[in-house]
Amino acid sequence: MNKENHSGIYLLPNLLTTVSLFAAFYSIVASTKGQYEAAIVAMFIGMIADSLDGRIARLTNTQTEFGAQYDSLSDMVTFGVAPSLLLYNLTLNQLGKFGWLVAFIYTAAVALRLARFNTQIGKSDKRYFQGLPCPPGAAVMASFAWICFQNEWENLIISLFTAVLALIVSVLMVSNLRYYSFKEVDFKGKVPFLYVLVMILLFVAIAANPGIVLFASSGVYALSGPMLTVISLHKMRKQRRNMSK
Repeated sequence: MNKENHSGIYLLPNLLTTVSLFAAFYSIVASTKGQYEAAIVAMFIGMIADSLDGRIARLTNTQTEFGAQYDSLSDMVTFGVAPSLLLYNLTLNQLGKFGWLVAFIYTAAVALRLARFNTQIGKSDKRYFQGLPCPPGAAVMASFAWICFQNEWENLIISLFTAVLALIVSVLMVSNLRYYSFKEVDFKGKVPFLYVLVMILLFVAIAANPGIVLFASSGVYALSGPMLTVISLHKMRKQRRNMSK
């Protein structure tokens, strides 16, 4: 990480972090006004900006401690506060005190996940995250909220399902389950033509039905952690049986 320059900061990565923070703040304002679709779209814009700031910093060799701390604080708003308020204003408010407690638990889980991530920088295996990362967790909740809004699902059953989903995502974020980080993927190198075709089809699918596609894709990633654990346990048991024979 570069030594801090006390006379200024690097513009491009921190500008993207600011865009993410602005989008999250706009999402909060929009959700409090009942403009839920605008709030959801703003949240995903914030996620895109957040996914770019770190990569831009690494590509341009402009990583700093200031940038890392600023990004973490921005993430708390983008992936913690904004999704929680969106869920509460859209569905969880029908559950009374239990609804805002669920929203708080989700926010606290994001804070704990970010704090643990910050303390593990440079110490953990870069191939994997420990616990569900906050961005896909927020994507699960925001995309489900999008589906609810588009289909006008407003009843007690949906509110209860939202609460259960938020609690499950919260547990996954603070768990010790391993999630593939994709940090070993070389985005600068050449890739097979099939990869490009798959990406094009994915963008078309998102444009056609963003809520369902984003919920499905982020949901699959959220489930990949428990699935990896089950596969690893199965392999360990198989090895023990072979050794005992």
